[in-house]
Amino acid sequence: MTEGRRAATLSGMFGFFRSLRGELRPMCALAVPVVLAELGWMSMGVVDTIMVGRLGPEAIGAVGIGSSLFMTLAIFGMGLLLGLDTLVSQAFGARRPEECRRWLVHGAYLSLLLIAPLAFLVQLMISSLELWRFDPSVLALTRPYLRIVSWSLLPLLVYATFRRYLQATDFVAPVTFALVSANLINLVADWVLIFGRLGAPALGTDGAAWATLGSRVYMAAVLVAAVAWRSARERGGAGRTPWRLEAARLRRLASLGFPAALQVTLELGVFATATALVGGLRPSALASHQIAMNLAGVTFMVPLGVASAGAVRVGHAVGRRDAAGAGRSGWTALLLGGLFMSCAALAFVLFPRALLGLFTPDPRVIEAGVSLLFIAALFQLFDGLQAVGTGVLRGLGDTRTPMVTNLAAHWFFGLPVGYALCFVLGLGVVGLWIGLSLGLIVVALVLLATWLRRLRALDFADTEALAPACEPA
Repeated sequence: MTEGRRAATLSGMFGFFRSLRGELRPMCALAVPVVLAELGWMSMGVVDTIMVGRLGPEAIGAVGIGSSLFMTLAIFGMGLLLGLDTLVSQAFGARRPEECRRWLVHGAYLSLLLIAPLAFLVQLMISSLELWRFDPSVLALTRPYLRIVSWSLLPLLVYATFRRYLQATDFVAPVTFALVSANLINLVADWVLIFGRLGAPALGTDGAAWATLGSRVYMAAVLVAAVAWRSARERGGAGRTPWRLEAARLRRLASLGFPAALQVTLELGVFATATALVGGLRPSALASHQIAMNLAGVTFMVPLGVASAGAVRVGHAVGRRDAAGAGRSGWTALLLGGLFMSCAALAFVLFPRALLGLFTPDPRVIEAGVSLLFIAALFQLFDGLQAVGTGVLRGLGDTRTPMVTNLAAHWFFGLPVGYALCFVLGLGVVGLWIGLSLGLIVVALVLLATWLRRLRALDFADTEALAPACEPA
């Protein structure tokens, strides 16, 4: 009897993995360009950090803090547009292209409505930097950097709106092109403006800020042009799409986007808060923290891209009322994210000094960073699973569970534990990272359990309820 059960279990496992094979190709076809786009997005910050790294630990800390604080607010605005993943992908799966374009229009309206309140919060944040008690040499560089980068808020929201639409409608080539080419522009602009090449003034960290602003304006322009070109080629196109603002649609988009926005803001915010807390330590500790964060951020971009692809593929299956297809898409995305992050963890353990040496020659920074990369290796798998879990749940229309889980695990558990280990027990930045890692592990386990529960309950009746409100009242 035991042998029979074992054979049945093995047969079931093989059957499960065989069922994922058919999903692997379309998932990768969508995920690879999106992952490249995410890596391109992250590499801008990495290139900025590498370039200003030659100016010293203070410059690394200033760019890291400025970027983290600004992106905490910008990501909230961009996160409000994550509802487009669900609404556009489900409409696309149901073969309703005009419905997809209507959601794009309302995404654009929502972006414009967000500009004023977010700009006010950025300025409030700049005026209150002294409250964080940063090292004076870091603070002197952070404030002007933030003022310049704050002008990139509008292009970031425009970029986010059009990117979500393009991904959800399986047209991702422009997204990849925009980010790859924008990185080249950012690299050249960094070289010219930071160090004063080709007759330009040497602006230091301010030069990195101007390069980032220009690159983001360019990215937004490319995606707007891509959507305009595609609409012109489609029969009917944008010319027949109603531009009337419908309050019910805006509420539907915001109701899905707000929990997703709060979730990504809570997740990014806890790491930004950790960076701010480390800002009170010596500059070498801040620099090692920032470099390790950049490296962990680079690896995170891969499961984040897979999460976007998973959200779209699951949304397409829901749109065509295919519960089994939604399950295959979700499990394939989780498997891809987990496998990659396991490889990333191995690289952090085997080559820490080589990776840290890409950013700085300072031996003090490298020595402190080795311990941080070892801790990062321990949470890589869980970081990948929680990222992809968030995406596949978003494809089902569940954006609230990731929000609540992130709030509880990161802010009520991980960060307090990290603070106590860092400042009370005296473990320094290593203690802070241990606490953040524990928070990530809890998030991953809860989201995996939620995915299993939602998947078991999913049937055609459920998918009907999950379908987008195509005719809002």
